[in-house]
Amino acid sequence: MVRIIGYKQREKEDGNPFFILELQGGVEMLMSKETNQYYATAKKAFVTSTFDEPTCKALIGTEMPGTIVKKEVEPYTYIVRETGEELVLTHRWVFVPESKEESKQNEVIDQLMADTSAFSQNGVSQLAEQAI
Repeated sequence: MVRIIGYKQREKEDGNPFFILELQGGVEMLMSKETNQYYATAKKAFVTSTFDEPTCKALIGTEMPGTIVKKEVEPYTYIVRETGEELVLTHRWVFVPESKEESKQNEVIDQLMADTSAFSQNGVSQLAEQAI
């Protein structure tokens, strides 16, 4: 799942404004290459929208099924605002919606895991008696 955490106004080539939504994935723990300590982070991506500003504001906090993945792209220059350092990057983070088939599979798995009483509690390969 990803969550809409914000929006930004951009301008088309013809000068007309439009809005992009800022999406954030779940919390991930990564290890720092410099300190070998773990830190919490989350992947972010932006998607264009056809919404007006009030709609974008109202959507903040909405969760959507899908993930944010790294996509290889043609090299481009990125300037780190804080330091002014210029980097050449070859990837972007993009939103990939969850397919209907993945949704159904996840739903079945969730239902199965919710009823753990069907599994043996004593290590013996036989169905547990279920109370009715």
